[in-house]
Formats: sequence, structure tokens, C-alpha cells
Amino acid sequence: MPKIKDKPVAMGRHIIGIYVLSFILLVFLFYFHWIIGSVMTVLFAGSLYYSMEREKQLVNQTEAYISTLSYRVKKVGEEALLEMPIGIILYGDNYQIEWANPYMNHFNEADSLIGEKIDVLAKDIPSFLKDEKETFWITIGPYDFQVYNKKEERLLYLFDRTKQTELHTLYQHEKTVLGIIFLDNYEEITQNMDDTAKSQINSQVTSILNKWSNQQGIYLKRTSQERFMALMNQNILSELEKSKFEILDEVRELITDKNVPLTLSIGIGLGSEELPGLGELTQSSLDLALGRGGDQVVIKDDNSGKVRFYGGKTNPMEKRTRVRARVISHALKELVKESDQILVMGHKAPDMDSIGAAIGVLKIAAANDVEGFIVLDEDDINTGVKRLVDEMKESEELWSYFIDPGSALDIVTKDTLLVVVDTHKPSLVQEEKLIHKTEHVVVIDHHRRGEEFVDHPTLVYMEPYASSTSELVTELLEYQPSKLSLNMLESTALLAGIIVDTNSFTLRTGSRTFDAASYLRSKGADTVLVQKFLKEDLDIYVRRSRLIENTNIHRGHIAISVGNSRERYGPVVIAQAADTLLMMTGVEASFVISEREDGRIGISARSLGDVNVQVIMEKMNGGGHLTNAATQLDDMAVIDAYEWLKEIIDEYYEGGETE
Repeated sequence: MPKIKDKPVAMGRHIIGIYVLSFILLVFLFYFHWIIGSVMTVLFAGSLYYSMEREKQLVNQTEAYISTLSYRVKKVGEEALLEMPIGIILYGDNYQIEWANPYMNHFNEADSLIGEKIDVLAKDIPSFLKDEKETFWITIGPYDFQVYNKKEERLLYLFDRTKQTELHTLYQHEKTVLGIIFLDNYEEITQNMDDTAKSQINSQVTSILNKWSNQQGIYLKRTSQERFMALMNQNILSELEKSKFEILDEVRELITDKNVPLTLSIGIGLGSEELPGLGELTQSSLDLALGRGGDQVVIKDDNSGKVRFYGGKTNPMEKRTRVRARVISHALKELVKESDQILVMGHKAPDMDSIGAAIGVLKIAAANDVEGFIVLDEDDINTGVKRLVDEMKESEELWSYFIDPGSALDIVTKDTLLVVVDTHKPSLVQEEKLIHKTEHVVVIDHHRRGEEFVDHPTLVYMEPYASSTSELVTELLEYQPSKLSLNMLESTALLAGIIVDTNSFTLRTGSRTFDAASYLRSKGADTVLVQKFLKEDLDIYVRRSRLIENTNIHRGHIAISVGNSRERYGPVVIAQAADTLLMMTGVEASFVISEREDGRIGISARSLGDVNVQVIMEKMNGGGHLTNAATQLDDMAVIDAYEWLKEIIDEYYEGGETE
């Protein structure tokens, strides 16, 4: 506007200059020739009048233009405020809407938003405002909005980003997903088949998988006798997850001539923009599925960093062989010889299996003339283990090899071989810092592999088909140098680990389990001493009975015991209660929920094998084995844990997701 006013002012000054110059010329004319001066004076007066009128018109036109322009600018501003497709809201101190432009009325059934609470649009707006978020996203009905918050003015601008969200969703749905399908026990089933039978089973499997892939829109390519590659997008994967990967059940129903079901393991990777990274995710997922026993799907999402599990409901077939045990034993022997010392470490609150397996590894070190120690925190042991520890203390030679975590940290070096037994999760070991103090870590475990795992282990011997880690270690002992000797207490500790984890040879017991027990018995293992270790106090028995009293039957065959909120129980009592419930008629799985002595909520789960309690406990941030699992929960009441557990059990039966 100032520029428009300056133009006529400058023109006026220029004209005045001309008139002054003209007046001086007229004076000279009158002086030399008055007649010519008079004529020029008349002409000058007319010109002056005309110029003044023109300047007046110009000023009037300019003022009219300015007035019109101001009106138009004001009108455009009003229309922009009221008509543009941008939401504008003014709110008060109590988050009440003081004013909203008409555009926002399209997203509310009321005629006007004025006077309404701001959460009438979206429930989460007040929480964003309290957190003083400068920008955030909300959903109003089918629309997605990006909101800009002007805190000082208490003003919100809402921009409709629905189309942008739809495009982003479409992009995500079309992103590439890679899968590897592996026939778990194909080699074992077909090794003694003739060509005709092998061709028949190949044809059946291929037919089932091709039909499934065509129905789902998946590109499937067989890359070997037991491996397929599957290419899909995330939209297809979402549909597969909704169906809980029914293909697992369909293939499992294909019974071979040996009356053994053929099972699948599927590893799936997604989220990586780079194809090599996607391939690594997929292979890692398959390794995890196989490490957990097979017959399941593992999905690794690079974006969220989370792992999802489906299937895994069946008890895995025993696939390990004595050849594998001999190879692992030989590899472990070489690692032991190359180390300056051996440290053996089990999990926190160690049980019989953890300590028994640790003693077995200690004997492997001794058989190869390498010094070894067992890491044990005496302040973190239960009653049954304490009896074993007290017995070992009477044997000064054996007890001298037990050290506390602090002493282990003092002596560990980069050349130390650290052997982790009965767990593979760093967060559960006796001292996690030891894992990072050495470059050589061996993992020996019988639990199904979880998402958390020791980084870059030198050697892994994980067999989810085994009854216990003590069983695995006992087999390794058989292939060590002949000078290896087990005394009565050492062999008894290993046998106790097997007996406890199999509930006296009733659960997860195979022919190899009895072979291991027979070997230990030949070395002097005392079954009477094992029973002494497993004896319990009368008051503990009474407390466990009181815990079992509060049992409800869910879905007709699942026993769930809920402890009194005013009573606390140790983890051993909770586990024993779960074992006892499993012995009741008609019970296929048992869960015991109670407040622990440390204030956390503990859940112990047991199963006869038809129900995979491990995947149920994993849903509650726990883990374990197919028939034996547990979890601990923080900041939760017993009754809330009970309701959550029932929901997860119902989900398990309705679809089988084991995330």
C-alpha cells in the first residue's frame, strides 16, 4: 500500500518544479515583451488548472483502488478462514472449544462444536495437549489429521492427511516379503524309502504347497528337496497371519508310510529395504524356527525389531543322533584344550538340571587337563538345590571349584571359555557381564530357542527334543577321553537334573533319556540320594495344598490355580503346585498364578504335550519348554494376570498364534 501512495506524491513534486520554472520564464517575458507575457500567462493558468484537476482525479482513483483492494484482501482472509479445507480450533484452559471454523463441523454430528470438550473429536487430543506436543496425528472417523498446536494462542490447525496415509498404507502393503519353507524331517522320513515312495511324497508335498501358494498369490519356487523359496507382499502376509498359517496343519496331516507326520518350518523376513538384508532376516527366522523345534513360522520385522511366532503346538520329533553328540563332544574338547581356563554358568535361581549340567561340563574340562570353575550365587538358590549344595560342601574337592560371580569377573580373560548351560538368554544367566568379557562362549541348552540369544557364540548345542541339559551333557561325557571319571556325587547331581526335568521320567522322556540315566547309574549315581534332595518340608506341602485349593478348570481341561493376594510363595512351590495339578484326572495343562516372595507375580505352566505352554508363556514375556514354562510379571495384580492368561489361552485355541 505505501508504494501506491508514494507514486502521486513524487509526480506532484515534479510538476511543482516545472511550474516554478515556468513562472520565472513568464517574468522574463513580461520584462522584455508584455503582450507575449500576457498570452503565456493565460496559457500557464489554464495548464495549471488542468493539471490540478488531473492530479485530483488521480488521487481519487488511487484512494478508490486502495479501498477496493483492502476490501478484497479482507474478504479473501474471511473466506480462507471459513471456507478453506483446513480445520481451525481455538480452545480454552479446560480444553473446551471456544471457536471452530465451519470446516470442522463436517466431522461432528452436532451443528456446532463451540462449547464442546475437545475430546469429542478424538479421545487422545487432551493427552497430546498436556504433553505440549507441537505436532501430532489423530483419527476422526475415517479421516487422518496432522495437527499443529500453537500453545501460546491455544490454537490448533488440522490438515487432512487421509490420502497421504492411504498411499503410505498401500506402499507398506506392497513391500516385498521373503520366506523360506523347510521340510523339517524330510531327510529322516525318506532316507530308507525307495524311489517310488519318495517320488510320491514329493508330489504330495509339492501339490499341497502349490495349491496354497496359488490361492494366496505367492510366488513359490522349490530350490532343493527340502527347501522352497516364497515371495509375497505384506498384504498377503497379513492375510496369512489372520489364518494363523493353516498350511502347517495341512502338511502335518500328510502321514507317511512310517506313520510319522511331515512338518514345515517357515522363516519370513520383512521391513528391510535392501534385498541382501531381507535375505539375512529370512534365514535368521528359519534358523530360529528350527532351533525351537520346527513345525512353526517365525517372522522377523526389521522395522519394529520384533519377532512373531505361529504354530509350534506339537512336540518336536527327536532328530538328534549319537553322531551329532560325538561331533559336538569332539568340538567342545578342542575348544577346552585351546582355552586358558573354563567357566561354567547356569541361569539365575539354578535348579538341579542347571547345576548337574555345570558339574558335567566341569568334568569335561578336568578330563582334558584344563582348570575349570562353576559360577554360583549361594544367595540365589532354593531349598531343593540347597540340599545338593550342602552335600557338595562336604566334598571339599568338588566344592573348591565353585566360585561366586564377583570372583569369576576377576579371573575371566579373553582366552577363557565360558560355557552357558540350561539357558541361552543373557538376561537369565548368573552374571551377564561374563559373556562380554570373553570371546569364546558355548551354549548347551534343551529349551526352545527364543528371540533373545547370546551374541556370536563359538559353539551351540541346543536340542529341544532332549529331556534336560543334564541328558545332553551326559552324552557328551561319553565321548571324552577315557581317563574321565565321575564319582557318586557328581553322577547323582546329573541324574537329579534329569529326574527333576522329566518329573521322574514321566514327561519329555525318550529312549536316549534312559540311556543317559543308565550311564550315570553305572558311574555310581544314587537314586536314594536323589530322593533325599527332592524331599520337602511339611509346611511347604501344606502351603502348596492351600494354593491348589483355589483351582478353576478353563475350557474343560486346563487347570488354573490363583493364589491368595495376601500370601506369597516361592517359585519352587508354585512350580510344584503346577506339577501336582497336572496329575489330576482330565487335566491336560496346568497354570499356577501367585505373588512371589520378591513381590512379582509368578506363573508356572505345565503340560502333558498336547498344549504348548511355552508359546503361551512367551505371550506373557516368559518362555521355557513345550511342556514346562514360566513367566514373571511386574506391576500387576494376581487377578489381572489371571484374566490376561485366560485371554491368551483362548487366543491360542482359536488360532494358534504364538507371538
